[in-house]
Amino acid sequence: MPLENHSLIKEFPEMRDKIHELKVSDNHFAKLFEEYDEAEHNVHRIESGAEAASDDYLEEQKKIRLKLKDELFVMLKNAA
Repeated sequence: MPLENHSLIKEFPEMRDKIHELKVSDNHFAKLFEEYDEAEHNVHRIESGAEAASDDYLEEQKKIRLKLKDELFVMLKNAA
């Protein structure tokens, strides 16, 4: 089963330009984007078997990713 890519661009392709705009113009958005990207990277490495981790850690990373995704989505909607 192939692993899904949950990058923010893949999650919100219609907001690609706004994501880029906010990444360069809003430091808070850029920081949250970086944290989201790191959490996504951690989840992907664990799920692909490249890194061993407990189920609890994996679930924690998924929850962090989801929380950040929600925050970033609100910022994107407010900026639109």
